[in-house]
Amino acid sequence: MSDPQTGSHSPAPVPADGSDSVRAEVRREYAAKLAHAELRAQAAQAGIKLSDGFTDYLDASKLVGADGNPSAEAIGKALAPFAAVRQPEYPHLVGAGFHRDSAPVPARRVSLDVRKR
Repeated sequence: MSDPQTGSHSPAPVPADGSDSVRAEVRREYAAKLAHAELRAQAAQAGIKLSDGFTDYLDASKLVGADGNPSAEAIGKALAPFAAVRQPEYPHLVGAGFHRDSAPVPARRVSLDVRKR
């Protein structure tokens, strides 16, 4: 039972326990999850905010290379359109209220004398 067997689909010897085929199947099963996680990680590094559930609509087979691992090049191509669209950064509170170009307006002094109100 411990001697190698040959499968009908390939002439290469297959171990009797089939551990390589099980590993390959598990690798294929989790390749999509790994590719989506890698996509989210690269997006976070680039400062790109992906909406919730965005990766659910992506075809993970396009993000995985021939070796079964996530392809950095394919993930980079998928994130390229998002990197170009960045929101402009405005200085804090510019556009909120009245701003003069000159020196600030001095505060109006109010007399505390009741007769002058």
